[in-house]
Amino acid sequence: MRIVMIAAVSAVLAAPAMAQDGAAENLLLPGATLAPDCGNLYGLAGRAFCVSAPLAGIGSLADAYVADLQSKGWIPAGGEDNRVVFVRRRDTGGCDGLQMQAFYDTSRPAGPDAIGYLGFGPIPGNVCSDQPAALPTPAPAQ
Repeated sequence: MRIVMIAAVSAVLAAPAMAQDGAAENLLLPGATLAPDCGNLYGLAGRAFCVSAPLAGIGSLADAYVADLQSKGWIPAGGEDNRVVFVRRRDTGGCDGLQMQAFYDTSRPAGPDAIGYLGFGPIPGNVCSDQPAALPTPAPAQ
């Protein structure tokens, strides 16, 4: 997993934090350290649930979180090099969305001992529709 900073990270995780209370420790996987301040990066403190680990291990930690979320019914549905979007069907119809974003402080050297972060945040609203999307009408041939 290539770790790069996406400029939109603050917009991607703009929803309220997943867990900021005592239950946050229950979301920690081995190798992760709770980072409630999200490294004081990109305005994520208080808006995302973040964990940290050395950059050398952040890729394997991200893989462990993907596996853990899948075991809880979340399905990876998209993303890019350092972001994964998950969906999970609601019993009442529609889907909940969650995203995991990997980032680090780009103003510091990015060596293996530098600190990397995984930020988690809900995607507001229904991220999938139970209604099929209307297909666009093809343009007439010219």
